[in-house]
Amino acid sequence: MTFSLRLAQAVDIDDIGALHYDSRIAAYRDFVPIAGLQALSPESLAAWWRERFTYESETHRLTVAVDDGRTVGFSYVGPEEEHTAGVGQLYAIHLDPATQGRGFGRALMADALDTMRDNRWGSAVLWVLDGNAHARRFYERGGWRPDGREREELMGAAPTRQLRYALNWLGESARP
Repeated sequence: MTFSLRLAQAVDIDDIGALHYDSRIAAYRDFVPIAGLQALSPESLAAWWRERFTYESETHRLTVAVDDGRTVGFSYVGPEEEHTAGVGQLYAIHLDPATQGRGFGRALMADALDTMRDNRWGSAVLWVLDGNAHARRFYERGGWRPDGREREELMGAAPTRQLRYALNWLGESARP
């Protein structure tokens, strides 16, 4: 497999919005009503990412996976949303649904963990939809475990239950 990971640039944001939209539909369609998933368009997701990219660029890292000149995935890492000292957060890993199973997700995860180590965060958290068994297995293979925290958030008008996963040691064995 030949592909590259690189820091996202402003020119990548439209592709990230479209990829995020497609990824959500494919990953969540079996347990979130389609109307909730379609409540945000690729353009509105791109606008959302553009704003985050602009205001969080000093503290967060948006990374894209590029294969043959095409954006096939991205990850987003930063300090934990509650600003707990020494804790990083993996906010997102999304892949083009047609590319799953080719190692892009594992590469993005390894890069995210390296970023967290570089920032000297001794632990990390992420939130995953309870119904997303595929993602939960992916994270669990990488050493992540549910830490008992849960929350409910809306996707459109659809409530979704989310579980928080934690990784307390970001060493080499924590690779997916």
